[in-house]
Amino acid sequence: MQNERRLSVLRAIVEDYVKTEEPVGSKALVERHGLGVSPATVRNDMAALEEEGYISAPHTSAGRVPTDKGYRLFVDRLTTVKPMTSGEKRAIAGFLEGAVDLDDVVSRSTRLLSQLTRQVAVVQYPTLSRSTVRHVELVALAPTRLLLVLILSTGRVEQRLLEVADEVSEETLATLRSQINTAVAGVQIAEAGEALRAYAQPAAADAPADTLKTAVAEHLIEAMNDHRSDERISIGGTSNLARFGDSFDTAVRPLLEALEEHVVLLKLMGEATAGGLVTVRIGAEGPYQELSQTSVVATGYGPGEEALATLGVVGPTRMDYPGSMAAVRAVARYLSRILDEA
Repeated sequence: MQNERRLSVLRAIVEDYVKTEEPVGSKALVERHGLGVSPATVRNDMAALEEEGYISAPHTSAGRVPTDKGYRLFVDRLTTVKPMTSGEKRAIAGFLEGAVDLDDVVSRSTRLLSQLTRQVAVVQYPTLSRSTVRHVELVALAPTRLLLVLILSTGRVEQRLLEVADEVSEETLATLRSQINTAVAGVQIAEAGEALRAYAQPAAADAPADTLKTAVAEHLIEAMNDHRSDERISIGGTSNLARFGDSFDTAVRPLLEALEEHVVLLKLMGEATAGGLVTVRIGAEGPYQELSQTSVVATGYGPGEEALATLGVVGPTRMDYPGSMAAVRAVARYLSRILDEA
């Protein structure tokens, strides 16, 4: 019972500190929260929490603020992630479903996440190496000019123009389209290239190469290899850091510098996790000592159960963890659904 009461006191301290940005005293806790105990009992609980390292006093005779250890216990003991309201869900769905292509989807997701959480939002583009081929389309723009369209599970669309020497009939084009999709549809990028090379090989060792098959295969392989190492990310809501001006040198400046280094950000966000799991890394739990006053709330997203990339928010440790976790999970779910239906 005593431990549960102290947990309630810690929860109240975290909530008040995030909301007011001021150290929290026992009198304020009793007035704002129905703890059901006297101020003296709350002071005793706060003394115990401080002794155990969950809260600390920033100044002599001041109220108390949560430590990284306190935030961690608070997050770990959350019984449920605060659900989004029906209005918020409709707003998310409407905003994201208006996107016209992958770039627009990522851009909208970044803006939306930063607005919902009032933190810096980071959305990693789906990487080609983890994606699969959804469909290949071949279109005759002219008798000797073909448009090759490669559609990936990430929602990315690559197009290539191919000029051929001889006129291609509709029947030949249909056969080629069917054979290529049979070879690569549903296949991961890494294996799809090999499948295309095998498809373009002559049936017999002494048979002449089919120039049309070879040319189509080469152009599609080139499209698959394009941007293979390009782990792009979208960042939004940097202006939200202005809210933390009181801790600029210790928390904001290092984070602003990190935002310029995408490799650092990707490592800070961590690996994409499937199954809707939201990960929270608080302060020194992260990979960089200079970002020891930064927290990250992140999850993976992708079609189905596959996590192709990561999205989340980063900011000083004084953040609304329940609200940020709910927003990150909700945006990831809608983004995954859009990619799945693309």
